[in-house]
Amino acid sequence: MSPASFQRESLVSASPDDLFAWHSMPGAFERLTPPWEEVGLLRHPEGLAEGDEVELRVGSWPVRMRWLARIEEVRANRGFRDVQVRGPFAAWAHEHRFEPSGTEQAILRDEVKYALPLDPLARPIAGPFVKQKLKRMFAYRHCITERDLKRNRESKMKTMRIAITGASGLVGSALVPLLRSAGHEVLRLVRRPAKSDDEVQWHPGAGFPAGTEKLEGCDAVIHLAGENIAGGRWSDERRRRIRSSRVEGTRTLCEALAQLKEKPEVLISSSAIGYYGETGDAWADETSPRGSGFLPEVSQEWEEATFSASDAGIRVVLARTGIVLSPRGGALEKMLPLFRLGVGGALGNGRQYMSWISIEDEIGAFLHCLSEKSIEGPVNFTAPNPVTNRDFTKTLARVIHRPVAPPVPGFALRLLYGKMADEALLRSTRVRPGKLEETGYTFLHHHLKEALHEVLGRPKEE
Repeated sequence: MSPASFQRESLVSASPDDLFAWHSMPGAFERLTPPWEEVGLLRHPEGLAEGDEVELRVGSWPVRMRWLARIEEVRANRGFRDVQVRGPFAAWAHEHRFEPSGTEQAILRDEVKYALPLDPLARPIAGPFVKQKLKRMFAYRHCITERDLKRNRESKMKTMRIAITGASGLVGSALVPLLRSAGHEVLRLVRRPAKSDDEVQWHPGAGFPAGTEKLEGCDAVIHLAGENIAGGRWSDERRRRIRSSRVEGTRTLCEALAQLKEKPEVLISSSAIGYYGETGDAWADETSPRGSGFLPEVSQEWEEATFSASDAGIRVVLARTGIVLSPRGGALEKMLPLFRLGVGGALGNGRQYMSWISIEDEIGAFLHCLSEKSIEGPVNFTAPNPVTNRDFTKTLARVIHRPVAPPVPGFALRLLYGKMADEALLRSTRVRPGKLEETGYTFLHHHLKEALHEVLGRPKEE
């Protein structure tokens, strides 16, 4: 039996040279990996050269394996080919082609030829499933490729050297590839001993064991590190860790930045819309007062911990982030297993507002704040159209084609999670992204349904 084949092509507003250059950049491969796929990058070359190998971890426990592919037939500015050395397929060969089509346009063409294990017996059963996965994956890859090329073409940013804490977290793991694929140099601040030249060790409560020399000359710093507030019931010890990880870590970093001889131009420090507390149906923007409760108090202390950086003349942006939509982490990752089983329902009365933002707009907002030098102080990282918990539940269930279960009573949530239920699950916070809109940020996802379609790989025509 001949190998099965799949092909997708798109007309993009870029030259073949631009397409080849972007695919050669560090971070491009991670950008092309759909968020709903269980894929981890273990090894990837810098650039594209014949004989280089890419190693992936695919699947999740208990079905997890490694996929090794070798790059072959690199044609400068026109494409390349990768073939499976070992992995989940009996055979796999992927042609990446970049063909000219008029002025500053090109055809992006991906063609895959593959054989399934146990072919031809497996093809009638597994073949349609594999075809559908490839269709979803390459629709996403082409969308991201054109989006990033357009963003790079229109960017006002110079190439920067950027230090990042929390680079392996939900936002950091998406932001770092975006920065690197755009040509920026990224320095990761890690808690373990540094293993490479692009890492520096730090302890959020104690400082930099090996000194801060590597931070000298950084153009920007992005501070994302912090304990997960929804990781479990709020015991006294957990509250202490939440507060300490945010406040002490931020203070330690900012005091170090203030002492540098060559200080960064800008610090973007994570904060949260938890600052506003309960707003009910009323809108909150960056001028709204702080709410009451544990999260608003921690958020205020968290933001005040940046004062040493701003006093030293560094432009400080406080990224008050809402619910970041990605199946790789955060609230959506926790919700999906229940909704896929058909037992996901609203929380409490469902009338509380959820101010969300897609992972692509979250990292896009970071780029916007890096490039727009007029932006400083609090900035709401939320989409323009927050929804009630009831509407969020209905929309998510509809997108993944599952029924909506009965609501979970508020008292049950309080029994399970204590005070965290009132402050993190049942509290209504309706937030407007005032500064982002005023400074010209163009949202990719204004509405929840379109955001979920993209991050979950559910095409609108399904």
